[in-house]
Formats: sequence, structure tokens, C-alpha cells
Amino acid sequence: MLDAVLFDWGDTLMEFAYDEELLEVGHRAGLQAIGRDDFSGVEALTAHFRERYEPLFWVPGTVEEIEYPGLVRRCLADFEIELTDEELDRFLEAEHRAWDPARLVGTTTIALLDALRARGLKLGLVSNAFDPEWLLLRDLEHMGIRERVDAAVFSSGVANRKPHAPIFEHTLASLDVRPERALFVGDRLSEDVRGAGEMGMRTVQALWFRADEHPDGREPDFQAFTMHDVLNVVRRLNGET
Repeated sequence: MLDAVLFDWGDTLMEFAYDEELLEVGHRAGLQAIGRDDFSGVEALTAHFRERYEPLFWVPGTVEEIEYPGLVRRCLADFEIELTDEELDRFLEAEHRAWDPARLVGTTTIALLDALRARGLKLGLVSNAFDPEWLLLRDLEHMGIRERVDAAVFSSGVANRKPHAPIFEHTLASLDVRPERALFVGDRLSEDVRGAGEMGMRTVQALWFRADEHPDGREPDFQAFTMHDVLNVVRRLNGET
């Protein structure tokens, strides 16, 4: 029997359609938000960010999440743009908003969450995301997800990434659920399936947005080609007829 279903966010509950052009768009929006839209070196700034800072996002085996606001502050300082804390928040908010077109909530996400909640299950979200937690929670609110989950945990908020145990432990503790009574749904075989499986949770690989084949992954207990398949897994595990 299950007490909870936990989900990854990107490419599970929502599709993240990465567009590299949005990096420069975000920098322009951020500079405009702090009154520096007269800055003429945006293309150079973006190129510098890609070369110097972007590689830090995906260092294999990294446990701790990067401190993204600090990276942005340092990148701008490299171009002699010094920010107050209030200006940094305004820059980050405008930059984050520029990426809105890349975040597309799944067409059946809300229906799935509502169907699971109707069964009395607790719902959680566990995501590797470097943006400030206050911006990510706002995304969930705009998508209609925040009010449907009992816990939303981002690596930027707990400073620890999947597949490492602390971020899963934090979420399970927030839900007051034992791992063996939880099902984890995510697209990535390493961060999601291996990480949750090693905690003792049963796992579903989400295949509706992408099909991950990470060599350091783990075989999931179930595969789901549609969100409705997740509901079928829950019915099976809870003995519904």
C-alpha cells in the first residue's frame, strides 16, 4: 500500500523546452530590471557566462547545489556591474520570467494530481533546480501545482541534489511517510530512479516527455508512457479493482 506519490518536476510534471537564445534574452531582461538597459555588452556577457559559469551547473557527481545568485553576481561583477541585494533579486526575477516560454505544464498534470489526491494520497515534489526557491514556488503557483502538493522541495532550497539521499529524506520527513510506503515518479534513471530506489521507494520512469538512458541509472520498477499509466500503477499497488 502507498501513502504518498512523489514527483520530479522538469520533464515529468512539466516539460522544460530549453532554448539557448533565452539565456541572452534573460540577461537583457535582468539588466533592464535594474536600470542598465543601456549596457552595450550583453552578447559578451552571455558568452562569458556560457564559458565561465554554465559548466558549473552539471559537474558529474556533485552533491551540493550551486549558489546561483552568487554566480550571477560574480558574472556581472566581471563586467564592472555591482549589485545591491535588492537589485540582484530584481535581476533574477526578470531573468527567470524570460524563461517562462520554456516551462510547459503537462496537459494531464493537474488531472493526475487531482486523481491521486482524491485517493487520500500525500503528494510531494523533489527537483534539482538552481534558481532561488521563491521563484520556483511562484512557478508552481502559476501552474496550479503548488496547492495540489503537500511538500515541494528544490535542491536550491536544501543545498543538496538528487540522487543523493538528503533531499529525498527531507521530503519524506516533510510528508511524514516511510520510503517503502512511497512511489517516486521521474524521468531520469540516475537522479530519480536510482536515487529514490536506493532510499527504498518504488519507482516509475516517466517517458512521456523524454526517454533517458543514463549509464549510471537503475532499472525502474515500472515505466509510464502516459500520466494515466502512473494512476494505473497506483491502483495496482493499492489493490484497487
